[in-house]
Order: sequence, then structure tokens, then C-alpha cells
Amino acid sequence: MRQPVSGGLAALIALLGGSAVIAGAFGAHALRGSLDDAHLAIWKTGVDYHFWHSLALLGAVVGASATRARHVAVVLFTAGIVLFSGSLYALALGAPRFLGIITPVGGVAFVAGWIALALALRRRD
Repeated sequence: MRQPVSGGLAALIALLGGSAVIAGAFGAHALRGSLDDAHLAIWKTGVDYHFWHSLALLGAVVGASATRARHVAVVLFTAGIVLFSGSLYALALGAPRFLGIITPVGGVAFVAGWIALALALRRRD
């Protein structure tokens, strides 16, 4: 039997989705003219992954039963957004280049999140 999504988890997903829209608008309007094309492209990549993985979170909680695998997927997608997109946002705004070592860690979290989601969906009722 499908368990309802907790209010805290639903709020997290809504905040991550909304913050992706805000980040996209900020990049398109406030940063245009302040950053060169290469840095705007880095920002846009961060926004793209932020938004798509916010949707993946929504799909995970709506489409998968509340199992450990789903929980792992939620944690990994959230970590991926923070680490991957967050580091790209920072790099686009001029953070030191060494911060770029965080980006692939976020990418690995995304991949592992998709694997966990596949396992959660496989075990679905």
C-alpha cells in the first residue's frame, strides 16, 4: 500500500523546484551582462541539472513506494543538486577553481540516485 508523502519531503521538493526557477531567472536576467558567455553557460548547466533532478525527486516520491531505495534516491538527488549545481553556481560567480572538485561528486550522486530510483521502482507494488 502506498504511503502518503510527508509534508517535509513535499516541501523540500517544492523548494528545490522553485529555487531552480529562481536560479534560471536570476541567470537570464540579473547575470546577463555581468558574466561572460562561458560563465553563463556554466550557470545554465547548473540550472538544468537542478531543475531536472527536482523533477526526478517528484517522480521518485510519486512513483515509488516508500522503501529504503526511494529514501536513498531522494537523499542522493538532493545531495547532487547541492553539490553539482551548487558548485557550478559558485564557479560561474567566480569561486576559486579548486571548488570544481566538488562538481563530479555531485554527478556521482545523481547517477547513484538514478540507480536507487530504478531499484525502488522495480520493487514497487
